Amino acid sequence: MSDRLFIFDTTLRDGEQVPGCQLNTVEKIQVAKALEALGVDIIEAGFPVSSPGDFESVVAISKAVTWPTICALTRAVENDIKVAAEALQYARHKRIHTGIGTSDYHIKYKFNSTREEIIERAVAAVKYAKKYVEDVQFYAEDAGRTDNEYLARVVEAVIKAGATVVNIPDTTGYCLPDEFGQKIRYLKEHVTGIDRVVIATHCHNDLGMATANTMAGIQNGARQAEVTINGIGERAGNTSLEEVAMICKCHHDLQIETNINTQKIYSTSRLVSNLMNMPVQPNKAIVGRNAFAHSSGIHQDGVLKNRESYEIIDPKEVGIDETSIVLTARSGRAALKHRLHLLGIELDKEALDKAYDAFLKLADRKKDINDDDILMLVGKERTANARIRLDFLQVTAGVGIKSVASIGLDIAGEKFEAAASGNGPVDAAINAIRCIIHRKMVVSEFLIQAITRGSDDVGKVHMTVVYNNASYYGFSANTDIVAASAEAFIDAINKFII
Repeated sequence: MSDRLFIFDTTLRDGEQVPGCQLNTVEKIQVAKALEALGVDIIEAGFPVSSPGDFESVVAISKAVTWPTICALTRAVENDIKVAAEALQYARHKRIHTGIGTSDYHIKYKFNSTREEIIERAVAAVKYAKKYVEDVQFYAEDAGRTDNEYLARVVEAVIKAGATVVNIPDTTGYCLPDEFGQKIRYLKEHVTGIDRVVIATHCHNDLGMATANTMAGIQNGARQAEVTINGIGERAGNTSLEEVAMICKCHHDLQIETNINTQKIYSTSRLVSNLMNMPVQPNKAIVGRNAFAHSSGIHQDGVLKNRESYEIIDPKEVGIDETSIVLTARSGRAALKHRLHLLGIELDKEALDKAYDAFLKLADRKKDINDDDILMLVGKERTANARIRLDFLQVTAGVGIKSVASIGLDIAGEKFEAAASGNGPVDAAINAIRCIIHRKMVVSEFLIQAITRGSDDVGKVHMTVVYNNASYYGFSANTDIVAASAEAFIDAINKFII
């Protein structure tokens, strides 16, 4: 008999904490529905007390999805728990996730407390949450650096208080796989009542061991894996959902089953990447664009003779349709619609017509259109109604001459034009925008990233703009990198111009 592994997805909570990856409520609902279709068991929808936006998102997601459990995060604070319960009022299956730091680092420096007081606060939080919901999950923050004997005392106390799930996070990504696995085994062997609850893992990737630690935990008795799409999350990220799901599917000897519909992994990955403006690295396991690419002659020969010589996963198992990745200017609406469907995007006729027109214009400039190009085209529709929009941009640049940019902006329907010089075409374009938008703005980060390869490629620009001591994140993509840079600067400005 195979054991069931519950998949707890925290893309909308821990994943969304990545700078520049914030979503609005409509986008969060879109991701939540994709996670439901993917087969995720528990969706951590947010941290309700942290902001009105997070509260409303948890409410909206609770209404939007049907069968997954909706989870809300709290600290071990009564008001946090009360607010979480209010946010979860419409969830069909609800869970409160409360907890406190248990390592000596947290007890001494974060809480200025004692081990006994931490246990008291943990028990009180679980008991209070139990007044609102039956399903209460407790997290022992920084459990990875908590000594096993004390951790066992904390876990036993919260189980007696009514916890149904105990989460053992490697918050700093410090543990080695055998060390983390032994920690889970120690709890299984030394905690009274541990068989009545589900043990969860929540591993960070600071040292690149998040997935290895998660699998070590599962092999030693954990039956809930806390993960994110594409492994996004605080600092270096979290355990990747797609990696855990495919490890369990490929290694039959583990006898671990999940509810994940793996054929929806690729489309969900691209949806999250597009909405959060966070590219997937080319060599990312399972979902990177090079994950099933073979350039070595020896590898190509082996794959042609027998795919399993160098591929342990059939691309179709994760939703990659090899025959329809590339589109050209000769492709029709039906082909574009089909490709969007494979990527998890459904458009009405009017939106499809707009997307197709933009697709044809891009195809005239670029020979082959890939999935990232298509998602970029659809994503541009989200900024079409922004308050400030780029009307035109003309740049003169070259060797031995000064770069000059002329720009036209549409600001709430009113037209403005300006020209400026700069240290290169991008700087000139940004200076021209500054001539119209009179604010003290500083570009603190500027990243250009090619989607594929070649001089006709679409380039993605990520930009951080500091205004009034706050950081705002802008994004754009264009075959003209100067235009993409100007659009990214405008995108950031739109977020603080009200």
